[in-house]
Amino acid sequence: MKVSNGKLGFGLATSLGVIVLVVASVPADAGKRPPLADVSPQARQAIDSANNLSSAFRTVANQLLPSVVAIENRPAVAWNSASQARPSGNPAGNSNPFKGTPMEDMFRGFGFQMPPMNPPRGGAPPSRGGIGSGVIIDEAGIVLTNNHVVAGDGEVTVRTHDGRTFVATNVWTDPKTDLAVLKIEDASGLVAATLGDSDQTEIGDWVMALGQPFGLESTVTAGIISAKHRGIGITARENFLQTDAAINPGNSGGPLVNLRGEVIGINTAIHSRSGGNDGIGFAVPSNLARWVSDQLVSTGTVRRAYLGVGIQMVSEDLATAMSVSPRGGVLVTDVHPDTPAAKAGFEPGDVIVRFGNKMVDTPQALQLAVERSTIGQNVSVEIVRDGKPMTLTYEGTEQPGDFAAKMDGRPASPAKRIEGLGLEISPLDSDVARRLGMDGTEGVVITSVRDGSPASKAGLNPGMVIVEVERQKVSTVAEFTELVNKNRSDSKEGTLLLVRTEKGSRFVVVKS
Repeated sequence: MKVSNGKLGFGLATSLGVIVLVVASVPADAGKRPPLADVSPQARQAIDSANNLSSAFRTVANQLLPSVVAIENRPAVAWNSASQARPSGNPAGNSNPFKGTPMEDMFRGFGFQMPPMNPPRGGAPPSRGGIGSGVIIDEAGIVLTNNHVVAGDGEVTVRTHDGRTFVATNVWTDPKTDLAVLKIEDASGLVAATLGDSDQTEIGDWVMALGQPFGLESTVTAGIISAKHRGIGITARENFLQTDAAINPGNSGGPLVNLRGEVIGINTAIHSRSGGNDGIGFAVPSNLARWVSDQLVSTGTVRRAYLGVGIQMVSEDLATAMSVSPRGGVLVTDVHPDTPAAKAGFEPGDVIVRFGNKMVDTPQALQLAVERSTIGQNVSVEIVRDGKPMTLTYEGTEQPGDFAAKMDGRPASPAKRIEGLGLEISPLDSDVARRLGMDGTEGVVITSVRDGSPASKAGLNPGMVIVEVERQKVSTVAEFTELVNKNRSDSKEGTLLLVRTEKGSRFVVVKS
């Protein structure tokens, strides 16, 4: 090596001779010059703005990380004669702890494979729990997380940011929102996060996701709010915030926070083809989480009000007929007898446009507004009936424990959610067929269609009856599911359905 005129020369021996690499050196006093000394004022201002944002991220992370915990769940399992692990209460031989539950559909819908729980030969069952996240919301030892993080009726441990481990003494859950609250005892020095007002969160706002992705503790990612009021078909009550902040397995239950250091969501799910982050994550809004957690802590359960109506989205075609704008309200399709809706004077064909102080334009928004009504308190409900605005008065009434199951007194018909198509179906009994104007029809009835799903794009709506799948008649949910699954495995052209309404029949192709 030689030094000449401020340059360094390197000679490398090769089979082709000697290659000389010349690397320009810098003046001896270059280290004394300040970085970015020659940038323009405009460039410096841009750099300062970026550094200010970086400082905000750093400040929020330092403030919130002490409130984030790791949650380990060791579900209770039992052994059958074949020495195969299975969860308590599941049929013998079921090697998937979530098989047959809504959680199986949730995981599969978001790209996760559910591994079998087969024990090693001749040994005791290994721990098959997992690690999720949570956030302390009360210094008295109250931790907010997801229901699916603590499911399994086993031991739940909480590890705080400073490395201490506690066993949860109380676990309260609300499967309808996939939320859970834990209580840990004798935990001094806890740092509680502040729950913000998620209604004030807007699309484009910066947010940070904190948690334990893949078991990596104290991880922080950043992004923006991508959308609001998302329903993705994994829980009974959905009003998700959507974000592109990286959320991965293990983030579930952790906080989504704004740049004021407020928790505005509880990270719950991801949309993924690989099982990792694809830039689409979902969080339960903090206002819903607060309402649920307050009740769980005070009473151990969640009381919900109910109306007692069947509802559907106001499509473009329906809007003209109902004299409202598309998505200008929620259409009442049925009023169940002996319910608060019947008492208040609702009728099929009414379009509910405002419930209390909230404008409602989706069934999901109306359902959440109704359920959070104060029991015993009157609420004004603005409707459009036959093109004319009216106001009805609803009295908040607690939903009976068996209402969702029995509707208007009839035994519950088991519903089945078909995630790939984005719809939910139920058996078609004679009462339902009569009320739909299709006496004597055999098939399965569509009870729910997810917005933006393949079923929705094909024009399917709740209340339609599916009578054939791929030119084969169906009369039960099991027959429908079997034929759809078979066709989806054999063909990529979509699923041919024959659907029927009181106006007639038509074929549709649902591409999943």
